[in-house]
Amino acid sequence: MVRRRLALAASILSALLLAACSTPSITRVVLLPQADGSASAVVVRGNNDTEETLSQPYQRATARSRGGPVIDKADPARLQAENKALFELLPPPALNYTVYFDTGGAVLTGTSQIAMNEALKAAQARSGGEIVVTGHTDTIGTQARNDDLSRRRAEQVKQLFVTRGFPAQRIEAVGRGERDLAIPTADEVEEPRNRRVTIEVR
Repeated sequence: MVRRRLALAASILSALLLAACSTPSITRVVLLPQADGSASAVVVRGNNDTEETLSQPYQRATARSRGGPVIDKADPARLQAENKALFELLPPPALNYTVYFDTGGAVLTGTSQIAMNEALKAAQARSGGEIVVTGHTDTIGTQARNDDLSRRRAEQVKQLFVTRGFPAQRIEAVGRGERDLAIPTADEVEEPRNRRVTIEVR
């Protein structure tokens, strides 16, 4: 799966960062900011089983052979300068696009073709680029019907990428039905902005 491969790559990078910041008697762990701005945290345990939690970007824990971790904050510019090769291994930030559908079906609106072309171009420009397409619906119809419709919409967008030459094994297609409305509405409300597929290029 696309997400598993990305998680593995992130784990490898984290291991490299820890190794680069370690000596036989000192280990340093630095919490890097998430590309999308979301919160993250890591627990660091010392040799005496004392634990400290890093929850702010660029917080640093220094653990020596004895005693608990000491927390301070790393200088972002210096950290990147001293670990330039490791930071170059980070993948570029994900890019997000949205395409829309006509009522009750899996036919893209005319203006959505532009977004499709931009997403494809961005994915092809990345070495090993991957695409996650997620189908959505408005609240017209039953949940079961909308689950099926959202999957069909996602599969249609995936197929459009495949027919334009993007490898099928590097595309993940899922349907969310009416669960993640872009515009919250009551049941049985026709809302064009909810009839969409989101495209994430990684």
